[in-house]
Order: sequence, then structure tokens, then C-alpha cells
Amino acid sequence: MAPVSTRTVAILVFDDVEVLDFAGPYEVFNVASELGEGHPFSVFSVGLTGAPAVGRGAFTVQPTYSIDDAPPPDVLIVPGGAGTRPLLKDERLLAWVRERAAEVELLVSVCTGALVLGAAGLLERRPATTHHDAYDELAALSPTTQVVRGQRFVRSAERILTSAGVSAGVDASLHAVQLLTGQETRDRTVAEMEWMW
Repeated sequence: MAPVSTRTVAILVFDDVEVLDFAGPYEVFNVASELGEGHPFSVFSVGLTGAPAVGRGAFTVQPTYSIDDAPPPDVLIVPGGAGTRPLLKDERLLAWVRERAAEVELLVSVCTGALVLGAAGLLERRPATTHHDAYDELAALSPTTQVVRGQRFVRSAERILTSAGVSAGVDASLHAVQLLTGQETRDRTVAEMEWMW
């Protein structure tokens, strides 16, 4: 199925974000846009502020927007990493995630980004996964969430995907590409990226 218009994909960035958690999905949606009919995606990053986000290993990202001025996206990616822990008590960010979750076509968490979704109340009474080191943390944070272990990604709700750790975000993003644009675009993206699908 061909996309009707270009969908915007926002990827949250913050200090101590796991680099592949945002870079993997960024690459997937960019490649899919280059190969898909009608350039189906436009990807941008969103920071808590407009200041650079210093990810794991001092990898620095200058966000395109902040949560204060970002246009409403069609797809929101919430990556993980050690930097998610301070976000779990950041009511300003959690409110922004809740607002976007009500509007987006698809919400995707990568790794411990699921903790942010859990803290925002978006995983209550739903199946979800996260990095294997954070299974118990997710269960404690969101007690009604059914924590799924050992799967690369989980369809937590009609509009929510959660992925396991780090590289699993690429798999979840490829699945999102398939959901939004069809298997052909996904397959072309997999081939171009030489990803083991």
C-alpha cells in the first residue's frame, strides 16, 4: 500500500541516550523514505530543550526541535539508555509524551524507552518489552503491564510498539515501516541496510 502523504517521524534525544536506540530507527526511516514510493517519511529529532543532547560515549546530537516547539509528529520514537531514569520523574516530558501518544499514528519505544512509556501510564494492562536488564524495573514501575521476555518487539496496543534492547529498535522500526507503508518498502529497506531480518 502506498502512503498518501509523507509521515513525520520524531525521535526523542536526551543526555545519556543509547546511541543505537535513536540512530538505528533514524537510519531505518531515512532509508525507507529514500526507497519508498513518494518519500513516505521525514525524520527529525526532538530534545528536552534546544541544547545538544550528549548521548552514551559523549556522542552529541543537536536536536532539530525541542519539546516546546516540535511540530506534532505522525510517529514518535522514544529511545532508551541510562538517561531514561531522570526522565521518569520529569512531569513536563511525561505530559508531552502523553499528549503525543494521543495524537500519533504510531508510538515506538526502544530498549528502556519503555520505562518512559510506563511512567507516562501508557502501558497499563498491556503487554510490553524492554531491555532484558530492565524487565523487573518495568514491572515495578507499571505493575499492570505484562512484561514480555525474550521477544525483539511487541505490539503493545494498536498504536504502540515496544522493543527489546538496543539493536531490537531496528527490528521494531522495520516492522513500523511495514505497518505504515507495506512489506515491499520494508523489504527494500532491509536489503539496502543489509540487515539480518
